[in-house]
Amino acid sequence: MKKLFLVTGGAGYIGSHMTNLLIEKGHKVIIVDNLSSGFKFLVNKKAKFFKIDLCNYDKLSSKLKKFKIDCVFHFAANRDVDQSEKKPKEFYYNNVYGTENLLKFCKFNKIKKFIFSSTCAVYGDQNKSKVSELDNTLPISNYGLTKLINENSIMNYADNDVFKYFILRYFNVVGANPKKNIGQVGYGPLVQNLALNYVKKKYKFNLFGKDYPTKDGTCMRDFIDVNDLVELHYLTYLKIKSHGNNILNLGYNKSYSVLEVVNTFSKVVNKKIVLKYLSRRSGDIVKIYSDNRRLKKIFPNWVKKYNLSDSIKNVVEWNIKLKKSNRV
Repeated sequence: MKKLFLVTGGAGYIGSHMTNLLIEKGHKVIIVDNLSSGFKFLVNKKAKFFKIDLCNYDKLSSKLKKFKIDCVFHFAANRDVDQSEKKPKEFYYNNVYGTENLLKFCKFNKIKKFIFSSTCAVYGDQNKSKVSELDNTLPISNYGLTKLINENSIMNYADNDVFKYFILRYFNVVGANPKKNIGQVGYGPLVQNLALNYVKKKYKFNLFGKDYPTKDGTCMRDFIDVNDLVELHYLTYLKIKSHGNNILNLGYNKSYSVLEVVNTFSKVVNKKIVLKYLSRRSGDIVKIYSDNRRLKKIFPNWVKKYNLSDSIKNVVEWNIKLKKSNRV
């Protein structure tokens, strides 16, 4: 049956992939995005788009209250960990206050399903590398802190029987749509930065920190492809009645060092990358990857479709297309 979904941040990287998947499944989508970091050209033409800042509750309510929305996918947020350390008040206002407005909107409009884009940054730097949903949450970045505050707000609303929720804690998201019609724009995470440099014929790259207590001195992360990620979002929507009010790690249960990712990228593009090591960045976690036993329990038949090389290849091809269209 065709449903109507609200996707906040639908002009952004992950939100645009989610929108495309929902439309491919035959559903209708409303996108809300203030375009502070999103791009109008990423918006699926079959979706209904509203340029709204979630911090403006009156506009959000007046524009959307007439729609019968079945489920909210909430992606809209400031995400840059480094910037969150430099601008903590801005991050708190946009991420926390915006989410409070959205929750209030859901309550008054009786929207019963809410799926939240959270992060493994809520775990902080644990005394272990493999983290599960049962582990303590001790974020060391302001970005992670804002996400944890939002998680608690969502659970408080659900305690009042407002809706059912899934809180999805992402590990490092990578990749682009293999059709090369959506992906990341501009500099950001590791692989995107490597790809942008590559299409600009810049083969020197800065790495932050080489003295971490890991096998090669660089940070280690769990990388999950964006296409697998949004498929899992849709599967959580299908399971929300039976397994809702739940927190779920979204990762592959495998870690790569930053240096390993750079070397894999170099092999995919067949080009040597010259590295320059800089000081560590504030807020960076040494090593973290997902314990995904809960994921496998809820979705025993789910298997990932993309490996790291696949993800890198799609990101490179997407950025080549952007360069040809003068968007790089």
